[in-house]
Amino acid sequence: MALLGAQLVITLIMVSVIQKLSPHFSLARWILCSTGLTRYLHPTDDELKKLSGVPREKSKGKKDKRNGHHHQLNGEKASSFHIPRSLDIQLETTPISPYDVVHLRFYTEYQWLVDFSLYAAIVYTVSEVYHFFFPLKEEINLSMLWCLLVVFFAFKLLASLTVQYFQSDESIGERSTCIVTGLAYLLIAMIILIVPEHTLEVGLDNAYHSFNESASTFLESQGLNSSGPASKIVVKFFIAVSCGVVGALFTFPGLRMARMHWDSLKFCQDRVFLKLMLNVSFALPFLLVILWVKPISRDYLTARIFSGMNAPLLSTEAFETIRLIAVVVTVLLRFILMPVYLQAYLNLAHERVEEQKKEAGRITNVELQKKISSIFYYLCVVTLQYVAPILMCLFFTLMYKTLGDFTWSGILKQSAMLDECSADLEYEKSVLAAMTTESSIIDTNDFATVTPESEQELASNILSTAQSFHLSLQSLKSVFTKEVFRGIFGFATWWSCFSWFAASSLGMVYQSYFTKS
Repeated sequence: MALLGAQLVITLIMVSVIQKLSPHFSLARWILCSTGLTRYLHPTDDELKKLSGVPREKSKGKKDKRNGHHHQLNGEKASSFHIPRSLDIQLETTPISPYDVVHLRFYTEYQWLVDFSLYAAIVYTVSEVYHFFFPLKEEINLSMLWCLLVVFFAFKLLASLTVQYFQSDESIGERSTCIVTGLAYLLIAMIILIVPEHTLEVGLDNAYHSFNESASTFLESQGLNSSGPASKIVVKFFIAVSCGVVGALFTFPGLRMARMHWDSLKFCQDRVFLKLMLNVSFALPFLLVILWVKPISRDYLTARIFSGMNAPLLSTEAFETIRLIAVVVTVLLRFILMPVYLQAYLNLAHERVEEQKKEAGRITNVELQKKISSIFYYLCVVTLQYVAPILMCLFFTLMYKTLGDFTWSGILKQSAMLDECSADLEYEKSVLAAMTTESSIIDTNDFATVTPESEQELASNILSTAQSFHLSLQSLKSVFTKEVFRGIFGFATWWSCFSWFAASSLGMVYQSYFTKS
């Protein structure tokens, strides 16, 4: 049976679509240029001289008045002059065009991440629809590779943005913040990892037991003696270190998100519905976090029987489906509100000018123009900080659903049995499954080693070798059971949502108590 089958066809079709469609359509470019975003233009030198009363100089060459550098075309150095900080400056606005964003910093990376995420989501959706009618047997689900690539690209870009703080001599405060928050998240992760499964059901204990038994069985089938790959404390230590790194990478995106949320609420005081949606969008990650806290989520909805009812509110399958859908809805809502947040960031240019009017002293024209133009210059950096954590949470959830063998239609099914599994019960099930797999491998290997004594002995040996390789591959695949994937991607999803909300909440605390606005 083919190992790829329809998966390879879907992937090849999408690669062809990317090649043909990407030059003509880009979701990333559409978000920046077709959603009504406007940027502020800095005043030209002539406008500043006119407002401040500085006499004009006769220019011998034309000047590029809007590029922020103000160099003359004949090579002469641009003139610099001082103006009062309290000068009454009215900034002009203009819609963002595709020609404006092409030269922005990190625009190429932002465009690739968003567009590739869209194509990966399409591949995943088509694969899920196909597998609903034709379930997977021995095929490899290539849509998981697409999801993994999106997570990798998002993580890489967040790391690239964070590294910028360590390469600049002027970013001592940001560098210290990353280190301190990384260590704080490391401590929090180590505390969370000792919380029992009946309180926080991330599934790591079940995943460890299943992987330990399956790996031991696989090594023994290969003629190697092993009591397990690694001790639980070592595994959890490396998981905690990974959590600290992710938390450090989410710190400044969370702080930026909090600032944009704070500004968005100020600009929509008279729009009640939009203000409600902004607050709901900000609070939803907290709801996602508590959905993994078993006493107040699963036990309350799937085990408790309220008065006047004969069964719990939800079945186990329905609860799992609702938890998956909640993450997807949260991500979609954040994407829908993305233009509102980006416009709030672009409005910082106007706020800077208004705050400057209250200050005394003088400022050069170049400093003023840089202060205004830098907001738009770093638009794609801010957009990446907004998008990357969202995409990591979304695609971790998609991998958690597929590799963990969950279903999107669980809310429509009636389940008579409640989820009463414990760590010991799952451990016994994994042992029995490993023993069954081991016995089947041994029986099949015994059958494969029987070769006919005939003229086709060479062909039979080749066939036997191929069968042995296929069985070894299947036994290696059996090491990573659905319990293992549920533990890995369940915890990755929960920790991403937790870091996402914790960093944003920290930013809101900072905006509330440590800023003037």
